[in-house]
Parts: sequence; structure tokens; C-alpha cells
Amino acid sequence: MVDWDLARRVASGALILKPSPASYRSSDLQSQFDELTARAEFLVSEATGLHSAHGAARAKVTDRAEWAAANVRTMQRLVGPALSNFQSRRAARLSGPALAVGRTVSGTQLGLMLAYMATRVLGQYDLLISDESPEDQDLVSYVGPNVVAIEAHYGFTPSQFRLWLALHEVTHRLQFTAVPWLRDHFVSLVGEMLEPLSGDPVRLADILGRVTAEVRAGHNPLREGGVVGMLATAEQRVALSKISGMMSLLEGHGDVTMDRAGAAEVPGAAEFSRVLHQRRSQARGLSKVMSRLLGLEAKMRQYAEGERFVEAVEAAGGPELLARVWRGPEWLPTLVEIRNPGEWVARAGG
Repeated sequence: MVDWDLARRVASGALILKPSPASYRSSDLQSQFDELTARAEFLVSEATGLHSAHGAARAKVTDRAEWAAANVRTMQRLVGPALSNFQSRRAARLSGPALAVGRTVSGTQLGLMLAYMATRVLGQYDLLISDESPEDQDLVSYVGPNVVAIEAHYGFTPSQFRLWLALHEVTHRLQFTAVPWLRDHFVSLVGEMLEPLSGDPVRLADILGRVTAEVRAGHNPLREGGVVGMLATAEQRVALSKISGMMSLLEGHGDVTMDRAGAAEVPGAAEFSRVLHQRRSQARGLSKVMSRLLGLEAKMRQYAEGERFVEAVEAAGGPELLARVWRGPEWLPTLVEIRNPGEWVARAGG
């Protein structure tokens, strides 16, 4: 129940209030990121042994509005079919005006959420979700205005910082294009999470009860997954936990690989990491509220927990033991194992 076109329009309209830096030049950045992405792919392949089955990585420098619109399209491909089924089930119980209002509200909320995120994202690998419009997929994207703004604000050396970004995003691309089952497994987990959707008002009462109990116990009900985690059914929370475990592994592996692959060519890497981590942790006001609602704080924990998992597994059995995670879905660590690496090491025969 999302008006996808409205989401795109809302995101673009909201981003008019956030102009690009005066020094931003898309064409200059594009040529630089073309070279840096190719260099990053070579370095990451050398460090990990992963080689893409989809050819060389392609870079795309985008602005904030283009990034938001691209993510609306990706979300539509990923969750649109499940939401359409949900809408058809609810249509028998809701009138036309009620459905229209729901689609408008959801589209507006999605547009505003992506507009907020578009001001903060630096780079992203867009999953190859469908076979349509291949020229718009399997891209390593960089949000040019945000990259330039960060470099200017913190005095980063552009050539080093941009290679550092490319290393992380190219690692994600290699994870999904060199491990043949990983993309389909991720999509299936999203399907599991969306399958139990229902319009049962009793579920809303159950959600409110859980939230109240969490608050009374002194816990933050948004801690693990933002609004998504709070609204999830029992079945959805199982799928969400699987997704969280997988993403923690991928983010941690990305961070470790980024540091190793760029050690000789990005002497400023430690400073980049420290400053951006501090930037995330010092969010205040609306940024803090939005981070909690969207589960971005949980994502920050994914980086740290995933990195600790990778380091612990390699300490127990070296890169050879860690490489077992790519054998199949059953080898992926659960969220519990991410936080207790010894359990996965024992299960994997380390």
C-alpha cells in the first residue's frame, strides 16, 4: 500500500531544501570514481579471493534526488509484489477512499524517509534485483554532493577518501556477485519477513503491549530494528534476525576488507573511520530521532559486531575458516552467533 510515484516526488521536493555544495562537479567526480572503482575491485579481489561473475564493477556518481529515486525503484522491485498481495487482501475490508489515503500516507512517509537518508549516505551497492533495465542495475553508486561536503568539512584528502569509499562498496558488490546464492537468499529472507503481513487490529494491540512492556523494563523498543522491528510479528522477527545476522557479517567483512585492501594506498583510512564513527555517534536532535526510528543505530551496531565476528573467526581458524560462510545459506552465522562467534566456530568445525 505505497504510492511509489508520490514517494519519488516527495523525496525530490524535500531535497530542494538541501542544495549541493558549490564545489560539486558531477562529471569530474564520475571520471575519478570510474578509475577508483576499478582500482578498488582489483585490491579487494586480491585481498579476499572473490571474483565477480558479472564482469567489472561500474561506478555511478549521483545526486541526492537521483539516489532517493533509485532506492524507491529498488524497494518497489523488492517489496512491491508482497505489498500488492497485502493490499488485495485488505481491499475487501476497506473502502476505496480508505485505500487511497493509506497509499498516500505510506508514499509520503517513504519519500520523507529517503530524503533524510539521501543527505547522509556516501556510497551504496545496488543489488541486482531483477533483469529489467540492466544498465540501471549492478551499480556502485556514490552520492557526489555528500562526498564533497564531507571532504570539505573534515579536510579529507579527496583521492584517498574516495578510494576508501570505493573499497567498501566494491566489497559488497563482490560479496553478492561472486557468491552465487547470496542475492537470491537475501531476497527470499525479505519475502519471509513480508509474508505474515496482515491487517488484524488485534496485532496492533499486541504491538502496543510489547512496546509498553519494553519501556517499563527500561529497554528501548526501537533498539534492534527501528519501527520495522517493533511492528514485526513473531514470524517476521525470525526473518529479521536472519537478515540482521547476514548483514552484520557483510558489513563487518566489508570494513575489515576495506582496511586491509587499502592499507598501502590509503594511509588516512584510520582517520576516516574514526571521524565518521564519531559523526554517527554524535547525532543530535532530529537526526538522533530519525536514526532510532529507521533502525540506523542498529545498522551501526552491525558494523561493529560484524567486524568483531570476522576478527574472532580468523583468530580461531584464519581466513580459511571464515571462507566457509560463503559455502551456502546454512553456513551463515545467526545474529546470536554474530554476537558469540565461538558458537559459529564450533558449528563450522573450527
